[in-house]
Amino acid sequence: MLSKKFKVGIIGAGSIARKMADTLRGMQEAELYAIAARDLSRAEAFAREFQAPKAYGSYEELADDPEVDLVYIATPHSHHYSHARMCLLKGKPVLCEKAFTANTREAEELMRLSEEKRVFLTEAIWTRYMPFSRTIWEIVESGIIGTPTILTANLGYAISNVERLIRPELCGGALYDVGVYPINFALMTFGEEIEKITSTCVKNDLGVDMQDSITFTYKDGRMAVLYATAYSATDRSAVISGTLGHIVVENVNNPQRAIVYNKDYQEIARHECPQQITGYEYEVMASCEAIEQGWIESPFMPHAKTIDVMKMLDNLRAEWEVVYPNDVMQ
Repeated sequence: MLSKKFKVGIIGAGSIARKMADTLRGMQEAELYAIAARDLSRAEAFAREFQAPKAYGSYEELADDPEVDLVYIATPHSHHYSHARMCLLKGKPVLCEKAFTANTREAEELMRLSEEKRVFLTEAIWTRYMPFSRTIWEIVESGIIGTPTILTANLGYAISNVERLIRPELCGGALYDVGVYPINFALMTFGEEIEKITSTCVKNDLGVDMQDSITFTYKDGRMAVLYATAYSATDRSAVISGTLGHIVVENVNNPQRAIVYNKDYQEIARHECPQQITGYEYEVMASCEAIEQGWIESPFMPHAKTIDVMKMLDNLRAEWEVVYPNDVMQ
C-alpha cells in the first residue's frame, strides 16, 4: 500500500501518452497531474480531455513543477536521452518508454546520472511488469510441456507509413518499435544464456529496418526464433514447444491467454490474463513502489537488463548497417 496517490506528469502528447492518460484515470494509486507538449494549445486540449490539472508548453516547465512525483516520457526514441537527462538533473523520477534510448552509450550515461543523483529511472517495457508474464514463465518451468526446446514469437503491424517509424533521425524501424517485444519475451521465458545471435532485415529507402528476423541459439541448445515487421499485421503470437507439448501465447505485446497442448495437440490447460485497465498500470505501480522505497531502479527491469537489451539492439543494427544520427558523438 502506497502512502499517497502519486502525481504523474507526461512528456509528449501522442498516442502512447493518451494510453497512459487513460490508464491513470482508472488507477487508485496514481493520477494524471500534468501534460507537456511542444505546443501549449495541444497540451491544454489533452489536459481538458483527460482532466489533468496542469498543462505546459515546454517539457522543462513540467519537470520544474514540485508537485510532479513521476515523469512518464512518451516522446520519440531519438529524444528519450535528452528528455530523461533533463528530468534526472532536476531530481524527477523517470519512467521512460521503450526503446529506452537510441543506443547503449546514451543508456549508460542516463544510468550513471540516476546513480549519481540517486533518482529513480526505469524503462517502460510494459510486458516486463505484467503479472501474466510471470505466469507464462511458471507454466514453462512447471514441466507440463516437458523440456522446452524452441520458442517462436512475432509482432507486426501495418505501420510503414508512420513518420516516426520510417525516419532514422527519429530512431525509426521495426526493431525499436515492435521487435523489442519478441526479444524481451524470449529473454523472460528462456533467459539470457545466449551463445549466438543470427539475424537479417529488410530496410526502407531511408535505411531503417522494416522487417527483421532474429534467432537466439542458447548454450544448452534451445532456440528462440523471432520476427518483427512494420509492413503487415501478424498474429502477434508466441509458441513455446517442449518434449511433451507446447504453449500458445496470444499477443506477445500484451499476453492475454496461454493455452497448453499435449504432444497429441489436445488442449490440456488454459490460463487467462487478469483483468486490466490497459496493462500500463503495472509499470506505473512498480515505479511508484520503487520511489516510495527509495530505490533508483525497478526489480522488474533493472538498469543492467536495460543495458543488456540496448547492447543487443546496437549489435543488430551494426550488423544491418542501420545508423541513427544519435550514434555520432556530438
